[in-house]
Formats: sequence, C-alpha cells, structure tokens
Amino acid sequence: MSRTMTFSQAVNDALSTAMQVDNNVICYGLGIPDPKGVFGTSLGLQDKFGSERVFDMPCSENAMTGIAIGASLNGIRPVMTHQRLDFFLLAMDQLINNASNWKYMFGGNSGSVPITIRLIMGRGWGQGPTHSQSLHSWFAHVPGLKVVSPTTAKDAKGLLLSSIFDDGPVIFLEHRWLHNHTEEVPEGDFRLPLGKASLLREGNNLSVISMSYMTVEAIHAIDYLHKTSDINCDLIDLRSINPIDWETIFNSVCKTGRLLVLDSGWETLSVAGEIIARCAIECFDSFKCPPVRMALPDCPTPTSCALTKNYYKEAVDIGQTITKMLGIKTDLEPLIKMRGTNHDVPGDWFKGPF
Repeated sequence: MSRTMTFSQAVNDALSTAMQVDNNVICYGLGIPDPKGVFGTSLGLQDKFGSERVFDMPCSENAMTGIAIGASLNGIRPVMTHQRLDFFLLAMDQLINNASNWKYMFGGNSGSVPITIRLIMGRGWGQGPTHSQSLHSWFAHVPGLKVVSPTTAKDAKGLLLSSIFDDGPVIFLEHRWLHNHTEEVPEGDFRLPLGKASLLREGNNLSVISMSYMTVEAIHAIDYLHKTSDINCDLIDLRSINPIDWETIFNSVCKTGRLLVLDSGWETLSVAGEIIARCAIECFDSFKCPPVRMALPDCPTPTSCALTKNYYKEAVDIGQTITKMLGIKTDLEPLIKMRGTNHDVPGDWFKGPF
C-alpha cells in the first residue's frame, strides 16, 4: 500500500514509523515541537509519542550532539535535527572526534553510535553565506560517517528509516526546496539500502550524475532535450554521497563515454571532482570527450538576489553543457522561460526562509 505525500510528510512518516517500530528511537532538536515543526517534518510527533521521546533543546549544538553520543552508546537511537546545516558546524568536534571514530578507537568493543543527524540545507530569499551552505563533501571526507541526501519523497522515507536503523552515525541532508515534492510513498516500515544510487532516466548519449535538488534541474534539462532534440541521457541520482554507488556510475560511463557531474556544493575538492577522478581511473578508455563538473563558484553564497541570479546552476546551464559536450546546437529558450521571472524561489508554494 502507498499514499501520496510530500517530501516533508514522508520524513514525518519515517520518524513516526521508526518510533513505532523501536521504543529506543528518540527525536529532538531546535524547534522540533514548534507549531511549524521544522518545515512540517516533525508535526504531531510529540503528541503521538510524548515529551520524553520528542523534545526541544537549548541552542547548544555541541552539547546536544554529546548527549546523542552518550545515549547511543546506551542503546538509544537518537534522531537529532537542525533547521540549518550551518548551525551544526558548532558540533563538529563531537561528530568527528567522537561519533565517527568511536568504533575504531575501541576496536568495535565499546558499542555502536547509531545517531541520525538531520540537517536542512538550501537556497533562496537572501539566505546568504551562513544559511545556505552545502557541505556534503566535507562530511563525506570523514571515515566512519555515512552521508545521505534524497531527492524524492519516496527516497526520503526509505533512506531515513535505513539511516535511523544503521549502527553508525549518518548525516541526513534535506534540501528545503524539495520539501514540497509530492509522489506515491509506500506505507509502513519501508527501507531503501544506503549506498545505492537511483537510475532516473536511461540513454546512450551521455551520463549525468547528480544529487539532491540539482537532480530536479537535471530532469527538466534532460526531458527537454529528449523531447526536442532526441538526446537521451542516463541520469543517476546518487542518494548516498558516502558510500557512493561506484558500480552504477562506472557501468553508465562505460556505456555512454561522456560524463557530466552536477554538485550542489563548491567546485574545488567537490564530490563531483572525486567522481570524475575515480571514473578517469576506472573508465579512462571509455571516454569520448573530457568529463565535466558543474558546481558552485568558489566563493561564499551572495545574499543579494541580483548576485545569486548567476551564482546557482539551473536547467538551462545543464542543457547548454550537454549540447556542447555532444557538439549539438538547439534552442534552449523554453528552459529559461520555464523557470519564470523569479530565480530565487522554486515555486508559488514557497513562502519564505523559515
């Protein structure tokens, strides 16, 4: 059985399901029981499971992460939520020096650290450099950490449940422009394996590897090029940024011989750069043209709406890059018009930064 729900409702459903399945699952963080419930993802959970399992926390990110580590070592599965990824940077000491290294420091003999850390990221409406950073490559660089970033509502539920019941620390990244994405989502204890990518489109001309909200822009570009120019691309949504599903990526690149990697973070030392490096090592003889990465320029995110207009990559940029790699010219003006007049919001439903 399945039912239609938004991405945020799917997250809420996953949290509710996990807490029903295991009484040791707790959910806490800044704003968890607030009227808006962290973009709607935690609404009603405290009423359903009580304030001992669903509760707010003071503004002390490092301390609340330490509490999660201690709780997890004693059989609890904490789900800790931060309304902005950027705020969580105050807890990097606990995350890296303690949570990610614990089983290595004690040879796996001192318990596991099954913590799920939900971090909201995203852009729009003057968020600027301290409210919109995509730091997935930083987290993915750390051994012992798993990093998950779903695009669809179905994936949000399935991957969050798998993250909660994983025996190690998992960073679960939610792009706030995806919270209103709607689709059919299976009911009950539905889980998707971590470390497995999703092939969303199939084609022989070019491989596009993407993640999180960039996958939405890629879908617009790829579907338009298929319809107007008979260009057919593989589109692989990573879903898990660490571990990466290398087998799916290598198979696609060996088939198409052309690779475009989309990254929601900065270009230098990006996940996109790592993917291109690994593909160059493993699939070198298959390449028909140099691989391309498309990411943010290496500067902080502008606050000004005028400056962000040319900062973020969108469907038309993806379309231009694909056609250039294929040596084809086509009219991309409809992709520009599809975005509408305001580049800084994903749609009419978007009502503000918080």
